[in-house]
Amino acid sequence: MSAGQTLRVGDPVPDLTLPDTHGTPVALSELRGEPLVLVFVPFAFSCTCTGELGELRDEIGLFDDAGARLVAVSCDAMFTLRAWAEREGYPFDLLSDFWPHGAAARAFGVLDESTGHALRGSFLVDTDGVLRWSLVHPRGRARPLEAYREALATL
Repeated sequence: MSAGQTLRVGDPVPDLTLPDTHGTPVALSELRGEPLVLVFVPFAFSCTCTGELGELRDEIGLFDDAGARLVAVSCDAMFTLRAWAEREGYPFDLLSDFWPHGAAARAFGVLDESTGHALRGSFLVDTDGVLRWSLVHPRGRARPLEAYREALATL
């Protein structure tokens, strides 16, 4: 998939490996076997991103009840993501797309190449690693919780 190309429902998602907040590599292929919701956010500690992930944190039961694993991805460094996760008490993994910078966001078609940050892309991946739903919003526009609820209901 070339830079800027968007994944379509029914496409296999790229198998990428990103470090978590402690530097442990996490391969998307290792997360198969349960539905996965990947949530790309532009910037740690920003108002809209903190609000979005806070809402997901507070509604984590929605994902748990659907048997889906929630993972957030940002182009921030793992150290920044660790501090953010600790401050906000996020119960889900945060993965760093810092280096090579934006490789995961680019592979999912949500990297803003002009600024080097991810757009607000959300992706529901089935147990076999196939994209089943996606939603992309620009940097300043939060994604509604209801969109996740509707996507998870399709599982």
